[in-house]
Amino acid sequence: MSKAESGDPGRLSRQYAYKWMAGERAPDYWWPHVATVLNLDPDAINAAPPSEAAPSGMDTVASALELARSDVDRRNFITATSGYALAALGLPDLDSITRRTQAGSGSVRVGVGEVAAVRQMVKSLGDSASELGGGHARHLAVRYLTQDVAPWLKGRFTEVVGRELFGATSQLVHLAGWMAQDEGDTPELRGLAQGYYAHAFRLAAEAGDAELSATALRGLTVQCIDLGFRAEAVQLGEACVEQGRHVGNSRAIAYYEATLANAAAQDDDRRTATRHLAASEAAIGRPSAVGGESWAAHYSPGRWAHDSGMILNRLGDLDAAEEQLRLALDIHGLDRRRTRAIVLADLGTVRLRQGDLDGALATWSEFADCADGVRSVKVRAALRDMRVRLRRYPGSAEAQALRERAAQAEAPM
Repeated sequence: MSKAESGDPGRLSRQYAYKWMAGERAPDYWWPHVATVLNLDPDAINAAPPSEAAPSGMDTVASALELARSDVDRRNFITATSGYALAALGLPDLDSITRRTQAGSGSVRVGVGEVAAVRQMVKSLGDSASELGGGHARHLAVRYLTQDVAPWLKGRFTEVVGRELFGATSQLVHLAGWMAQDEGDTPELRGLAQGYYAHAFRLAAEAGDAELSATALRGLTVQCIDLGFRAEAVQLGEACVEQGRHVGNSRAIAYYEATLANAAAQDDDRRTATRHLAASEAAIGRPSAVGGESWAAHYSPGRWAHDSGMILNRLGDLDAAEEQLRLALDIHGLDRRRTRAIVLADLGTVRLRQGDLDGALATWSEFADCADGVRSVKVRAALRDMRVRLRRYPGSAEAQALRERAAQAEAPM
């Protein structure tokens, strides 16, 4: 860092470095040079100690809004860690809403209309992201939270409206986390996604909404799987299933059971994975016990078939995996372009593992068509994976043409 700052390697003493590590002094002046050495964005770094980044031990609304404002201003840098993910399971402030209604603070009167507005915005932004990827409009979701929803969270409302408002805000915060996770694979975006998921869980728990709580934990579980935190993913998956155990929506139950099955499969626990996949299959085939809106209602039989196929692929049952992925595409359809692209990419990989090069090429060609214009880290990763795998077939003109298409799609806009 001293060399990056002035060219003098001896300018920074060990005593200063020790004080930073001990938390006795914040290295404000040195942050840009720390960023240079670590190849980070200097504007994304924040000198806040780890305790300030923890998802527990503070007012949830204030903490969630601070996270969102830091996201807008690009002044916060929190890396995703296994410890932070598990810390989200800490007991939320279950009396938060009651205290707010008793205090009667806030100048803005909040009712069911404001709650409906938040839910409608979540649906509109979620539909757009499902079609075009999480990188498409994340800034709109975050700015809506900080500029429109923030005054309502600090306003005056009854306890019933407060719980509905916290629940709707949990959905919005969860959506921001999913968008950040799907936008890119940088340390900054991974940290933001984890922070949003943790706050979505706390808001849902404080609202007393078991389905939203379980769905937020599902988001944390999937992110831990992506980051390679296998043991933590299993623990969070178990908490997800426990939170949603008494939810009346069978699709939600299938969603959570499949999440734990996936985490167990990634942890090479075949017995647990098989057991929870069977429970998920049983749930997805049952009619829902309750009507009305559901945060997990989007988990259709087609999406279950995709999850099932990838779990079976991980467990080595390629024929069953291919069957489930074909069911997801041919029988259930999958109407979102991003989702369909990812399933096609996965099916192409399974077919290649089966030795069916022609089938893989045909599937991947359709995937490349579907992926055009989608801003999603998963789609970009699938393009990169396809391009690497096709290097093994230099004699195939179709394979090389697909590699060129993938390279063009991956190129920065």
